[in-house]
Amino acid sequence: MTARVRQTVTHLADGRELIYFDDTEPFVSGAATRETHDGRDLPPVAASAEMRRDPLTGEWVVFAAHRMDRTFLPATVDCPLCPSRAGSCTEIPADDYDAVVFENRFPSLGALSGGEDLVDDDPLWPRRPASGRCEVVAFTPQHDARFADLPLSRARTVIDVLAARTDALSRRPDVHQVFCFENRGVEIGVTLQHPHGQIYAYPFVPPRSQALLDRGREHHRRTGRSLQRDILEAERRAGTRLVWSGDAWSAYVPAAARWPVEVHLVPHREVPDLAALDDGERDELAVAYRDLLGRVDRFFPGVERVPYIAAWHQAPVRAGRGEMRLFCQIFSLRRAPDKLKYLAGSESALGAWISDTTPERIAARLREVAT
Repeated sequence: MTARVRQTVTHLADGRELIYFDDTEPFVSGAATRETHDGRDLPPVAASAEMRRDPLTGEWVVFAAHRMDRTFLPATVDCPLCPSRAGSCTEIPADDYDAVVFENRFPSLGALSGGEDLVDDDPLWPRRPASGRCEVVAFTPQHDARFADLPLSRARTVIDVLAARTDALSRRPDVHQVFCFENRGVEIGVTLQHPHGQIYAYPFVPPRSQALLDRGREHHRRTGRSLQRDILEAERRAGTRLVWSGDAWSAYVPAAARWPVEVHLVPHREVPDLAALDDGERDELAVAYRDLLGRVDRFFPGVERVPYIAAWHQAPVRAGRGEMRLFCQIFSLRRAPDKLKYLAGSESALGAWISDTTPERIAARLREVAT
């Protein structure tokens, strides 16, 4: 963690870890610390997640039935990510904060015990506890804020937070992949409106990461070069889908974009994850990331807040560590001001994507809405 951000570790009433990340005085210097007492009477978290391997695809599927009871679109006055106030305790005990990370109360991952066995005692269906960890990242105490509107210094702090948590979670022996992301909008499936992200630390390499590794390895076998570097250089050379470019980062709409709004933000230097970025790269990332999220919100006339997912693809912790590079994929399922892109038969059943636009049109619009 850089000197510009201070971490304070504490625990919530049920034992979950909470970490304040402060970038303002008197907290960043250590002259004062955030209020840490959680006065709620909470039962221990009972995570019962398990995962089973699908014999048809070889993929692990996680089952977390306890998440059926998670908080769903509470009123603003009951928001669990707002600071606590007199008579109302939230997930964040302090009456103010800069950025906060805490363990999810309804985690998809995090089973504490058990070994591998078989469903119905049949070797077709291996089953394991879904170990790992799920964290919530509150970007700001302002309930109605957007990431694109955060002060540049706070956007930079959030990047430091994601980098710090990537580094910490990567050191766990049960973690194989750390995934940082933001879901925004009820159309995406968001259950809390307060601006926040999440971090999943998986006990396996997810299918998309494995596909990226496999394609990268095949490209290197054939050419001796890095596939992701070749793509970045080709997109910068062509320029037709380039949206943003700086000293350390470039953003482009991929030539085979699937979503009606999609852009990839890629560092020029080959780094495996957010933790590997240097200070200069993080500074420019804060500028570029805010800019792109703002353009997404201006993409459709008359739509104030476009639903999106911002997904940080990072190298796995162990296998293929040096064979995959960091990039951010920002995309939306909105295809028109009043229409969504539904994943129907072809996409959902067979994974055969059919787009309603072209990458070149997406890029042209993202350039058009630059400020």
